[in-house]
Amino acid sequence: MLAGAGLVTGLQKYAGKTVRRRASSPKLQVLNTALLTAQSEFTLAEARKNRAFWGRLTEVAVGAHLANSAASGDCQLYYWRERNREVDFVVRAGRQLTAIEVKSARGRHHQAGMSAFSGAFGGARKLLVGGDGIDVEAFLSKPAMRWLKP
Repeated sequence: MLAGAGLVTGLQKYAGKTVRRRASSPKLQVLNTALLTAQSEFTLAEARKNRAFWGRLTEVAVGAHLANSAASGDCQLYYWRERNREVDFVVRAGRQLTAIEVKSARGRHHQAGMSAFSGAFGGARKLLVGGDGIDVEAFLSKPAMRWLKP
């Protein structure tokens, strides 16, 4: 669920049970990448070279895209973290649960969070956006629900 509206929202932790969801702190999700880039002194070329900054910017862009779908009522948007394992976004659309990991670069990525989530919530779809998965530009150019349907 999305809590609030405007430039930033809070994503609740996906826990399967409402009581556990409400007991955890929300993850802040910026809804406009300009909030991150406006105060940055990076040029576009410099931002792309800075892996940490570009990774965060990519995750924010994907999260904002998913948040728009959640705000329109198409789905519910969460995050998931258990100890040191996490999944960037968890989307519930009807009965379908999808775990989404966002990567800004290609290469070998350890996805312990996706494996742990699948173990805890069997039957969830796994989706990699960026890296060796769905191209970020392609993901952002189509309605999020297009990617969430089995």
